Order: sequence, then C-alpha cells, then structure tokens
Amino acid sequence: MEFLARFRVALGWVCAPLVLILAHPSRESLVVGAVVGAIGEAIRIWAAGHLYKSREVTSSGPYRYFAHPLYVGSALMGLGLALAAANLIAAGLIGAYLFITLGAAIKNEEAFLRRTFGEQYDLYKQQRVVNARRRFSAAQALANREYRALIGLVAAMLLLVLKATYNGFFGG
Repeated sequence: MEFLARFRVALGWVCAPLVLILAHPSRESLVVGAVVGAIGEAIRIWAAGHLYKSREVTSSGPYRYFAHPLYVGSALMGLGLALAAANLIAAGLIGAYLFITLGAAIKNEEAFLRRTFGEQYDLYKQQRVVNARRRFSAAQALANREYRALIGLVAAMLLLVLKATYNGFFGG
C-alpha cells in the first residue's frame, strides 16, 4: 500500500499515454470535462491554502466538510479527464487508478495522522472542528506546490484538445 501511495503520481504518468491513445474527445466532452476538472482543482487549491502538512490537524476551509479534500479534488479532476476523454475503457482505467492509489494514500495518511496527532486527529474525525476560522492563504497553496496539479490538469486537457483537433472534431 505504501508503494502505491508514494508513487501514485508516477503511476499516473504511466497510465496517461494509454488514456490519451484510447480517448475520443469531442467539443462537448472537453467542455464538460474541463468544468468538472476545474471544480476539482479549485477544491484542491482551497485545501492547499489551508493545509500545514505534518504540523497540525487542519480543520479549516474544505477540511470542515471533507476529511481528505485534496483527494476529493483529485477524484473530480480524474472524473473531468474521464469525461473529456469520452471513452469507457479510458474512464475505467482512470477510475481504477484513482480507486487504488487514492485508497492507498488515504490509508497511509490516516495512519500517519493518528500516530502523529493521536486524540486530536480522532476528535477531528468525529467532526469536532478545532480551527475553522483560518483564512485561505495563496502563499500556503504555493508552498504546498498545488501549482503542479494545476499544470498537470491543464497539460492533460491540452493534449485531449490536440487529439480532438487532430481527429477533426472541431469543425473538420
């Protein structure tokens, strides 16, 4: 499990070429997929702007609503890419990748948080908000390197747009 959690991004880059090969994007699928993916990235940015990794149990921003908002955002980004790809096999590959790798990441992260923060993490999991008033910090989102996920989403969508253009879906 730890291997899957640690190397989930690298595994994503292994799956990406196959998804691109299988994809049959259209104008409509790209628009819908881009909107869903952007919502996922917005959730990730919001979460990253509240997160102080390994220093505390974060409970502000989206952490009030989701125990793992970064992974919720990632799942929505994956759904957006699956919708944009417009191919059931590609969507199944994305879904399997997300289910396996995010499940492993959540297990590892929860074990770490429980070991590191003990009762404080258990209280958070029981919906007792500890610090719900912290404001979003763009500097913290940058410090958490959230721009990497944004760049990845934009690059994937651009590749799908290029494939759709090459295949003549845009007024050909």
